[in-house]
Amino acid sequence: MLCVRALRTFSSLGAPSSSRALTHAFRTATATNSVVRTYATHFAKASKDEPKATSLDVDNNVFKTYKPVSPGIRHLRRPINDHIYEGRPVRLLTACLRKHGGRNSHGRITVRFRGGGHRRRVRLIDFMRTEPGEYDVIRIEYDPGRSAHIALIKARDANAEGKAKWKYILATEGMRPGDVVQSYRMGMPETTGILRARTVRPGNVLPIRFIPTGTVIHCVALSPTGKALLVRSAGSFAQVVHHDESGRYSHVRLQSGEIRQVLQDCCATIGRVSNLNWKGRKIGKAGRNRWLGWRPRVRGVAMNAKDHPHGGGRGKSKSNKHPVSVWGWATKGKRTRKPGPKGPKNSNKMVIRERPRGKEKRAGGS
Repeated sequence: MLCVRALRTFSSLGAPSSSRALTHAFRTATATNSVVRTYATHFAKASKDEPKATSLDVDNNVFKTYKPVSPGIRHLRRPINDHIYEGRPVRLLTACLRKHGGRNSHGRITVRFRGGGHRRRVRLIDFMRTEPGEYDVIRIEYDPGRSAHIALIKARDANAEGKAKWKYILATEGMRPGDVVQSYRMGMPETTGILRARTVRPGNVLPIRFIPTGTVIHCVALSPTGKALLVRSAGSFAQVVHHDESGRYSHVRLQSGEIRQVLQDCCATIGRVSNLNWKGRKIGKAGRNRWLGWRPRVRGVAMNAKDHPHGGGRGKSKSNKHPVSVWGWATKGKRTRKPGPKGPKNSNKMVIRERPRGKEKRAGGS
């Protein structure tokens, strides 16, 4: 409209000099009109005078958000993982998942609020890594059964077939197709110095005795012949802090701050678990939680008296009772570990230092 009005205003001018004014008015109106017609998805470039982002700000470069065309995606936020393979998994390395809805063999509910969800196939992850030799990372895949990403690796041995040739392992942070990983669980090379240091690379499996102190690790085993049990969720890591002079145990600091002894013959994987930003995701709607196999979590005061200690009665009241769980355990701050706040004496001799609790945790102790 501004352009048409400008043309009508200057159309009555017959002088040659009016053409310049007409052109100037047309350009001004066009520029003004382009500024007015903007959309909510348009973001102006940040000026140099604006303050930098703090640790409390959300980094929009690592999360994908959506235009709120529906309430279900208004608050939806997902980590950006452009390197994830979009195809199907290797059928050989998967197994069928039979759902039981949180019920045991007698049909009784043992895990509440479970049921439904999308069909899944279990990815068979190799937590032993016993086969030596170099493996090439083919691709990084999504695993619906865990928070971390998994990597498909292929053996360079031409004689390997089937599951000896193809394996799934937990992907480390920064792992990409084309990387090479190797397992030294069955023995380390006899070289020393620089060649020995080359074995400490992300994705490699080594006995803890050969891992330098301060190294970040994951997939920690608790038995020399057992599989990896600790530090397997997305973004988690542990750290080797000390090697005993006796040569039997090493001290490993876990994510919670607990420091425990682990046999030096046990193995661990170098690096941090992938999908670091998984903790910052937002589901967005209740239906997406149902797709994941979670049913609605019902409050105790909304149940009958036979189903929960808070149930029954008239109105929204738990009858002046202390808050407890469905099994009667005191909750909301009550310590339930007996005897003492840290459990039975010498209950776990492998723990050198307990994880920080209470005032120590609030003070930032580690």
